[in-house]
Amino acid sequence: MSKHLTKRSDNYSKWYNELVVKADLAENAAVRGCMVIKPYGYAIWEKMQSELDKMFKATGHENAYFPLLVPKHLFEAEEKNAEGFAKECAVVTHYRLKTDENDKSKLIVDPEAKLEEELVIRPTSEAIIWNTYKNWIQSYRDLPIKINQWANVVRWEMRTRLFLRTAEFLWQEGHTAHATKQEALEEAQLMNSIYAKFAKDFMAMPVIEGTKSESEKFAGAEETYCIEALMQDGKALQAGTSHFLGQNFAKAFDVKYTNQEGKQDYVWATSWGVSTRLMGALIMSHSDDNGLVLPPKLAPYQVVIVPIYRNDEQFNQISEKAQEIIKELQDHNISVKFDDRDTHKPGWKFAEYEMKGVPLRIGIGPKDLENKTVELVRRDTLSKSFIKQDELIDTVKQTLTDIQINLFDKAQKFTKDNTRQVKSYEEFKSLIETKGGFVEAYWDGTAETEEYIKKDTKATIRCILSTEVPESSKCLYSQNKAVAKVLYAKAY
Repeated sequence: MSKHLTKRSDNYSKWYNELVVKADLAENAAVRGCMVIKPYGYAIWEKMQSELDKMFKATGHENAYFPLLVPKHLFEAEEKNAEGFAKECAVVTHYRLKTDENDKSKLIVDPEAKLEEELVIRPTSEAIIWNTYKNWIQSYRDLPIKINQWANVVRWEMRTRLFLRTAEFLWQEGHTAHATKQEALEEAQLMNSIYAKFAKDFMAMPVIEGTKSESEKFAGAEETYCIEALMQDGKALQAGTSHFLGQNFAKAFDVKYTNQEGKQDYVWATSWGVSTRLMGALIMSHSDDNGLVLPPKLAPYQVVIVPIYRNDEQFNQISEKAQEIIKELQDHNISVKFDDRDTHKPGWKFAEYEMKGVPLRIGIGPKDLENKTVELVRRDTLSKSFIKQDELIDTVKQTLTDIQINLFDKAQKFTKDNTRQVKSYEEFKSLIETKGGFVEAYWDGTAETEEYIKKDTKATIRCILSTEVPESSKCLYSQNKAVAKVLYAKAY
């Protein structure tokens, strides 16, 4: 199977597209720009969901669900948000179809079924949620409200790629309401740090935390915090964002509360989210020319057992031993699959699980039964070893831990090795063009400089690292006094 996977060095984009399909993660749907997430891919997403959901609930958040359809007048209420998403909106205008009188085999839109008000298919849910919060909030006793929803959204992207950018995608979006500005700011920062912790601890993916520039902020936000990751091709990927919305949405939807002094004020808001784009980040952070490489904490199954046999008698003996091993592994909370299919040979299965990135593969044959051993293969290093059966459980537990650590360390080294500083704009242009990666540089804070660099090099400010810079600092491009240290990169 892996023989037919394009090498990353030959065509990284083609390698990625092929891998998503060959590893059985997803495929293109009948609707342009949409995808079908297949069971193996969805199992990874479910693991992501499960772990993030625990982290959200541990910090006081509850899950709810809000409508997919947003009345147009509500969507228009917060002007910056509406303007920012307007070009990506899909809109429902009619509620019924009817048979075409000229061709009974076709359906057409019934012109008499036009909606009185058009409905926007949510590209994000601030409008519908803040219209709801207006009914939930009267006094300081009703605050804070900390709600998260797991949902789908539609953003009519023109250029799409499986997981990375699709017209419809799955995500979670948190929406919180607070009595004070400080409380809302702390909430937005907390959730960004949770995303960073999840990326490191579960995805084994190092990220850079920072804030977005004015042009890169979420539409309607006063501040956007983000995590940025570096992919193996030297491009950055925005893996998560958390927004301090100030009182913008509260004012747009007239959401006020009575404080302890009996005075009315607008509430303070945040929103934050990650999406199935994390799947793309996971794929590109660790995978190789042989296929997918998954960190054990997010693998649908951490161990696969492949029997190697020539006849039914051997299979029955191996299967009996395999069941013993499965029970022991499961008793130690290790997920395992026993591939007893007789439709494929062991070699084909080895290639399949290598492509699908299963962290550990156990092979058991007749000689292993005699010697009381098994063959253990690590996916991250492709190293093989023979382990005594009575040492297997401890070895598997330790090896899964080692794989998780190794993947993070390898990705962290790659990020560090490909994060550079430059002395001149010409050096910057050369680095961006030839090596990519992150480039740390000073910025004068102007939109003109940011826009020029973007047009000239296709590199953007991924995040602002710090606004505390030495007095003598000069902007990379303009040579004017710098106001911030930023991270540049080409990005997905």
